[in-house]
This record gives sequence, structure tokens and C-alpha cells, in this order.
Amino acid sequence: MIHNDTYYFDIIRYNIKKYREEAGLTQQQLADKANITMNYLAKIESKKMQRGCTIVIVGRIADALNIDIRELFKPIEKN
Repeated sequence: MIHNDTYYFDIIRYNIKKYREEAGLTQQQLADKANITMNYLAKIESKKMQRGCTIVIVGRIADALNIDIRELFKPIEKN
């Protein structure tokens, strides 16, 4: 099955928010740790963002969350 871009962006945005909240971090705290602006992180986590972010930014966010980058690409589990 071939997925569109939105599918992949939704997975990444969902996982970033999930791991951020599990770590008890605000958007500002995670942005500071990842060396990006809070506004940019908010856009990444928002469904309103039409474009993705670079793999470098995803890597920085994973590092800031102390998780393997692959965790951010895991499909969303539906309960």
C-alpha cells in the first residue's frame, strides 16, 4: 500500500506529541532541548502544518526526548 504525505506527517506529529507528553515536557521545554523554536514545534505538532520537517529536526527532537528516532515513525495504534 502506498500512503500519501499526510499519512507520514500525521504519524510523526502524533508520536512527537505523545512522547513529549509522556516525558512531562511543555512544547517550550522540548523546543529548547531540540534547539528549535517553540513556534516551529507547535507547527510540527499541529495538523494545520501542510509541510513536513527535515530528518535532522526529527532527529534533534528524538535526541531531546531521549528516544530512538525510529520511535517517531511507528504507526499510530488505534484502541
